[in-house]
Amino acid sequence: MSIVTSFTRLMGIQTPVVAPPMAGASGGALAAQVTAAGAFGFVSAGYLDAATLHKEISLARGILNLAASDPLPIGVGYFAWKLEKSSVAEAEAMLRVALDNGVRAVWLAFGDSLDRWIRYIRSYDEIHQRSSPTLIFVQISSVEDALAAVKDWKVDVLVAQGNESGGHSYCSAPPLLTLVPFILQALPEDAPPLLAAGGLNSGGHVASLLILGAAGAVLGTRFLATPESLYNEAQKIALVRAGPNATVRTMAFDRARGTLDWPAGIDGRALYNNTVKDIDEGVDIQVVQEKFKEGVRQGDPDRILVWAGTSVALISEINDAKDVVRELHDGAVERLKLASTMYTGH
Repeated sequence: MSIVTSFTRLMGIQTPVVAPPMAGASGGALAAQVTAAGAFGFVSAGYLDAATLHKEISLARGILNLAASDPLPIGVGYFAWKLEKSSVAEAEAMLRVALDNGVRAVWLAFGDSLDRWIRYIRSYDEIHQRSSPTLIFVQISSVEDALAAVKDWKVDVLVAQGNESGGHSYCSAPPLLTLVPFILQALPEDAPPLLAAGGLNSGGHVASLLILGAAGAVLGTRFLATPESLYNEAQKIALVRAGPNATVRTMAFDRARGTLDWPAGIDGRALYNNTVKDIDEGVDIQVVQEKFKEGVRQGDPDRILVWAGTSVALISEINDAKDVVRELHDGAVERLKLASTMYTGH
């Protein structure tokens, strides 16, 4: 039984669920298996070079058993700030890795000049006369950005990211159940589909956002705990063992890794451990960085980075990505049916 929304109609899928581009975790295998199960998956360009990104996209194509000339029903996500810090030639070359492979969608987030990359993608499609233009997803955390994305940038899909999200997001983002109604209230009637992201883990979560008015849901942390995720075993075990108060918003891991080029106003949500504790207590940064590096080598959960959203404690085991999609779909259908019984028409 398909769940029909404006998003599923746009994408030609049966489940209104997206596995987002998560740097260091979302590779070709995860994107392909999520798409194969009836949802939609993204590869993260993240910190990859062009050759490695191409390899991951090719992996997805192979898993989906598609010829090189076939359109590829996955997406690729980019940090816009990273494109902006590259030369024009380098940035466009990274975008072309996705576009030359005929991916269905490109996801852009965290930058000052998103419109620049949107114009490039639109121009590429026009020059190459793509019969099905690349769908552009833009991640936003405010009403102002949502209106700019719709009215000025003419994006195809909006992704509203609440502050419950794992990984990086804007510190000022409100909770998802506040953000989504704010945006829906402000959007014009002909606005593109709005997806909801942040702290979601179950089919019930998906159903609740659909009832609230979103056209689909984005679940990142849930797909980290799959065999197809690029997270290592220690990271996946940490996700399964995490408790309900395990996450914290912090820049500790970016300081430990030296990944400090993020735009102002952004931090990340991850599992709290001694790396965060040391930063909070003012331990010398060189000491923290050395302990972090050793922790990565040893797979030490008290030191390594594990991005995770607020619902991480709901993950009890590692499951195949296809099974996760089916579980989410069935759970959403069950809750939607239950919700429909609560209204009698009187």
